[in-house]
Amino acid sequence: MQSDTPLIPQSFDASFSLPPGRVLDICIRLQNAILAHRLKPGAKLSEDEVGEVFNSSRTVIRAALQALAHTGLVEIKKNRGAYVAKPTITNAHEVFEARTLIEPEVTRLATQKINADDMKKLEEHIDAEHKALASNDIGKALALSGIFHIAIAGIAGHAVYSNIVQSLITQSSLIIALYSKRLDTACESHAHAALLEAFGKGDGEAASAIMQSHLVDLHSGLNLRTLPNEQPSLAKALADI
Repeated sequence: MQSDTPLIPQSFDASFSLPPGRVLDICIRLQNAILAHRLKPGAKLSEDEVGEVFNSSRTVIRAALQALAHTGLVEIKKNRGAYVAKPTITNAHEVFEARTLIEPEVTRLATQKINADDMKKLEEHIDAEHKALASNDIGKALALSGIFHIAIAGIAGHAVYSNIVQSLITQSSLIIALYSKRLDTACESHAHAALLEAFGKGDGEAASAIMQSHLVDLHSGLNLRTLPNEQPSLAKALADI
């Protein structure tokens, strides 16, 4: 899932933005590997190993990891190094509870503002989700599913809500990677298609209800008891990202 722009928010506060140049490129590639679930929560991100993969200095890698730490995708532990962030069970509940409160309202607002170009882009996005699922690229489908929600927040045109949704989606990707009972069901897009139908009818209440039901289903699809520990090698996780 190569991308030339960050999928994570450009900034979570007014004082921070992702750095340009080579550091930004590495941020994007690491981010894509995390959002596509190729790098699992808890995976160690050794500066030397990441530097070898990207053929970059430790200084550049350290800057990229620190930037991603600011977004919440990476956790830097004193004297231990950097790791992909690993949400707790409590955090998982809180994130989906927050999404269930916020996204239905964001969806209702989007219904009032969506236009033909927006509809076309969302339709193309769902087609991309279907193709990813058909090719069994579950990681890409999950990442696309998250971006679909971010796109709806963008259409709503509410900057504060949009930043919150982007932050919650980023955290949700890690939560789903850790706790989903079945990754393929976590990225099903039947609800996304139903949302498009409600958007097309201009029915904000229906769209809001569909979004709420969709998020409840995602939350109930989490196994918030066990923590899988299997980790692929860093080089394998970052290959072709």
